[in-house]
Order: sequence, then structure tokens, then C-alpha cells
Amino acid sequence: MSETQLTRERILEQAELILRRYGPDKATVVDVARALGVSHGSVYRHFPSKAALRDAVTAQWLARLSGRLTSVVNEPEPAPQRLRTWFDLLIAGKRKREVDDPELFATYVKLIQESREIVKAHIETLIEQVTAIVASGMERGEFTITDARKAGEAIFYATARFHDPVHAAEWTDPGIDAAFDAVWMLLMRGLGAKVE
Repeated sequence: MSETQLTRERILEQAELILRRYGPDKATVVDVARALGVSHGSVYRHFPSKAALRDAVTAQWLARLSGRLTSVVNEPEPAPQRLRTWFDLLIAGKRKREVDDPELFATYVKLIQESREIVKAHIETLIEQVTAIVASGMERGEFTITDARKAGEAIFYATARFHDPVHAAEWTDPGIDAAFDAVWMLLMRGLGAKVE
């Protein structure tokens, strides 16, 4: 690849492949550059450091996860249903990645631990999405609570066991779905939603 054809997106794509192959402890910028057929200086022109490249890979991965959730926020369904759909997608997406590609998932868990500011921004995006659904439910009389932001944060953190990669080892527990349903019912009651 010529240096004029080198793009940020191409570097990120190759960096993900290198991380999958070597893992986060052994993958280097030189490995990425070699795979692209360019000098490591060319990669550094797009990313000023190895940490910046790793942060960008992490941000891209997290954006893929949250991007699919964005469409649920403004769907016309009742807020309780949208909220459940949103969490079902979040949980299924994390579990699928953990099952389909455990090595890459483990790599991303390690990168996430190193990219605190990236993760903080990602979590804020997710909480904003949950808050938006809760606020629309309040406006439509589907929830009786009075502070959408506090409720959004509480719901997100109360369900962390089911979507936070720190808890990935628990996701294969045969009772995990029943546990989520129990937590969900409690949360819906706390929001003042009509539950059966």
C-alpha cells in the first residue's frame, strides 16, 4: 500500500486484525505498519502514539455497539418496550462478541481497561440513550418518576451484571436470563410502569 492510500480507517482495520492475532500485550505499531506495507512513521502521522491508536480501536469497537442502539431510542413503541429492546440488544451484542470471538473480546476488555476516558464517554452515550427513552415514557405517562436522568443512570448501573464485560464470566450461567427478568420487573415497578 502506498503512503498516499493510507487512511485512518485502513489503519484501524489492520490494527484490529493485529490485536486479534497477537493480543494487546504483544501487538505493536510496527506490526500494524508492516501488515499495511508502510513505515511505522506513516502510522504515527495518523495516530501520535501507540496509546492513541489503541484508544481509536477501542472507540470504534464501542461505537459499533452503541450505534445499533441509537435507532431504538426514537422508535414509536411504548417506552417500556423500547427500553427492554434497547437492553436486549446491548446484552445480546456483548454476549455474541464474547461467544463468537472470545480472543478478540478479551483483547477489547483489556483495551477498555486502559482507555478510561473513551469508556467514560461511551457509558455517558449509553446513559443518555436510556435517559431519552425514560424521558419519552414520562412525557407519554408510561412512567411516573420525575427525574429521567437519575432513572436512566440507575437502570444502566442496576443492569451492569448483564452487559458490563467485567461480568462476562457470569453470562453463561443458566439462570442469567431469569435473573435479568427479575431485575427488569423490579426496575419497571420502580419507574411506575404498568407491569403484568
